[in-house]
Amino acid sequence: MWEAASKIFNLIRTPLFEISGNKFSIMSLILACIVFYLSVILSRMAERFIKNLLDGKDIDPGVKGSISTFTRYLVVIIGTLITLDTVGVSLSSLAALGAVLMVGIGFGLQNITQNFIAGLIILIERPIKLGDLVEVKGVSGKVIQIGARSTLVNTRDDITIIVPNSQFIAEQVVNESFSGERIRLHISVGVAYGTDTRKVESVLKEVGNAQAKVLDYPGPTVIFVSFGDSSLNFELRVWTKELWDNESLKSDIRFSIDEAFRKENIAIPFPQRDLHIKSTDVSLHN
Repeated sequence: MWEAASKIFNLIRTPLFEISGNKFSIMSLILACIVFYLSVILSRMAERFIKNLLDGKDIDPGVKGSISTFTRYLVVIIGTLITLDTVGVSLSSLAALGAVLMVGIGFGLQNITQNFIAGLIILIERPIKLGDLVEVKGVSGKVIQIGARSTLVNTRDDITIIVPNSQFIAEQVVNESFSGERIRLHISVGVAYGTDTRKVESVLKEVGNAQAKVLDYPGPTVIFVSFGDSSLNFELRVWTKELWDNESLKSDIRFSIDEAFRKENIAIPFPQRDLHIKSTDVSLHN
């Protein structure tokens, strides 16, 4: 029995291959996997610890998320170095290993590397952060998680979409929350020609001021946009803190505008086209 155990022990200690003078056996690979797995577990524990430590602090939620994520990355990097040291790979020997990895990256890992680097840029520069309302390549919603490779965006329909981090760096991104916790809404409406334009302005301002979710400062403004084909076009502009559910607020304002216009006998026209038929006598000669 002891002889069999000795043979198995010698077998798993037998080098399988060698890279730059470093010999790798089954035992060293198993030990490296265990160390790396423990470092991943420890990184998650460290991330949770930092999150709990920062809870209740007067710090921006995005900054808290960046700090906790960087902590996890740092622990994983340290664990990776310890793992390499466990199998006998020194930092000076990483050049050969790096060359092997670069070949793999060149063949199929460009996208993963690009997204990982983009994730680091997002955490450092913070063009977006947790809780921001963003729109990128037709996807609009709230940022709920920023990961190493991708970012999770929850839409207003409660659908979670996985967006690669590189899109937030390479594409044009609309961040409705970047400049603060308020947004200006634009509600367009047209009235019939001949309507008292100052009366329209007054009614639209009253409608804007009557909305509870519209900010008093800056107050509602009315812009005479243009002379349309069949209407005089106006735009009511209001400020609100309803960044997430602003479509419902715009709908409420439109309902109120319709009711106010009916009460004040202000007509909202619809496009009309006049069709003129011109007849001619055609004489046919044989």
